[in-house]
Amino acid sequence: MKFNELDKKLRVYETAHDHCVLPEIYIVARIDGRCFTKLTKEKHQFESPYDVNFRDMMVETVKHLMQCGFKVLYGYTQSDEISLLLDPRENTFERKERKINSILAGEASAKFSLLLSDIGAFDSRICQLPNKKLVIDYFRWRNEDAHRNALNAHCYWSLRKEGHSPDEAAIALQKKSVAEKNELLFQKGINFNDLPNWQKRGVGVYWESYEKDALNPISGERVTATRNRLKADMELPMREQYSDFVSDLVPDFV
Repeated sequence: MKFNELDKKLRVYETAHDHCVLPEIYIVARIDGRCFTKLTKEKHQFESPYDVNFRDMMVETVKHLMQCGFKVLYGYTQSDEISLLLDPRENTFERKERKINSILAGEASAKFSLLLSDIGAFDSRICQLPNKKLVIDYFRWRNEDAHRNALNAHCYWSLRKEGHSPDEAAIALQKKSVAEKNELLFQKGINFNDLPNWQKRGVGVYWESYEKDALNPISGERVTATRNRLKADMELPMREQYSDFVSDLVPDFV
């Protein structure tokens, strides 16, 4: 059988489920670390519950994803997860989910592995959000999840460092309210409100404009040029203020 005949016969099996995100639907990609608890707590033993070096690796991975071929307006990371808001006009690969997911997971895995000097794998999924309000709600959800995770993690590891086993620490926190968990930390000399904001709220990465000195190539005169760069924000706001912050980053469809 000739190549053209084989190609026509078999290509359909590869593309049968090539679903595309419809026009005027917002695309948010969620990229998660695979088996990162074992990787970061057992194999590499990063500091618990939070490690600055691990945070910086995740931030650098976000920055890489925002420059790997897709137009990304906002990146957010907490723990071992990343969320990316693509530009509403993004049409790379005709908005095929399979291509977006495979490329982002591959790029994240490659970048993080280089930073770690070990294999760190990610998966990716697409959230198709039909309006701006849902985009804001999505990032508000992840922001609130970061806050909840931070409280639980600090409580859990404060008990572990006192000698409690994993099961004992988990059982001790069952059915405790937010107030009770805050009190547990306070009794151990930890004021949850005073912990670093990046632990409680995650880290946002977005584009900002800045001015730099440049040389006019025609006239040879010194001029000021406007450029864009990525900013990692470790001091994200909370609750309604965070919703307003995200709203300013989400454009309407035009």
